Amino acid sequence: MGLQEEFEEHAEKAKTLPDSTTNENKLILYGLYKQATVGDVNTGRPGIFNLKDRAKWDAWKAVEGKTKEEAMTDYITKVKQLLEEAAASTS
Repeated sequence: MGLQEEFEEHAEKAKTLPDSTTNENKLILYGLYKQATVGDVNTGRPGIFNLKDRAKWDAWKAVEGKTKEEAMTDYITKVKQLLEEAAASTS
């Protein structure tokens, strides 16, 4: 399986993460996903009253400069970690 296929598979698995997944971890995944699929931030930072979109933008900006492959690999690793943590907490 190639990196792109594994990334897409884990993007689907990420949708199954429990509701208890922290916002911090969701933002990390969001930033890595955007970096892997779009590249560096290409929009202006949302205004101060738009807290949700601003947090998402900041998470994406935090991984700026990573290559598509680095972002995909980090995303896959993070999804695996979160799935393992979720499995451990239910047993």
